[in-house]
Amino acid sequence: MNTTRRCFLKLASIAALGWGGVRPAAQVLASGGAAPSEGLLFASRHAVHAGPHALTAKRWAMVIDTRALTSEIIKDMVEVCHRIHNVPDIPTKQNIKWIWETHFENLFLDDVHEHLPADHPQIGVALCNHCDNPPCVRVCPTKATFQREDGIVMMDFHRCIGCRYCMAGCPYGSRSFNFMDPRPYIAKITPEFPTRTKGVVEKCEFCAERLAEGKLPACVEVSRGAVVFGDLADPESPVRKALASRYSIRRSPTLGTQPCVYYLV
Repeated sequence: MNTTRRCFLKLASIAALGWGGVRPAAQVLASGGAAPSEGLLFASRHAVHAGPHALTAKRWAMVIDTRALTSEIIKDMVEVCHRIHNVPDIPTKQNIKWIWETHFENLFLDDVHEHLPADHPQIGVALCNHCDNPPCVRVCPTKATFQREDGIVMMDFHRCIGCRYCMAGCPYGSRSFNFMDPRPYIAKITPEFPTRTKGVVEKCEFCAERLAEGKLPACVEVSRGAVVFGDLADPESPVRKALASRYSIRRSPTLGTQPCVYYLV
């Protein structure tokens, strides 16, 4: 074997290991073993259980109290989410967002009518609904969008080819596309979370990387009790207790997506 061919085979082997490294790293971390720092990062996002203190659930869900929300609370939720996840602030018509404030009638197209009481909520907060039946997962050709066994709909940014089929499939407008390199528009990069590149879709992931460390989603922590998070399959979880306390609705329930973000009204 000549030197050129040997070098080629060596490079090919390294490339093959690189493409296949994400899932093994997740498995290593889930079992308590060691892995390289980059592998740990991806494992903490993609693995269902990534460490001894990880929060676990059969089906993660979120409950939002629409009457407890204020613009100030939503502002805090958006700020912390976008800061720790390196969401860019691009001063153009391009609007990258993981969570955002919106008018009540924009959230519930099937439920809002002109006869609502005068004191009904005027604003709400929107994010990925982490549906039981997510159309974005079905249409993704590369499996860059996939669903974990605990229900969280994830993004593998390295697999995304920018076809935007997932954006067309999502009926909630919960995904953003980077038409330009977002990195110059991040005020201060958080090194613990991967940045994205031009041509990649991004969205909320229920702070999967924080769950892997035993922490609640950041937006929940700063919501002053307006948002709760927990296991929908556990009758004693905060979300089940919140759902039992008041009437709740979900966004566009007739679409059959079965969202796992609930709104108390």
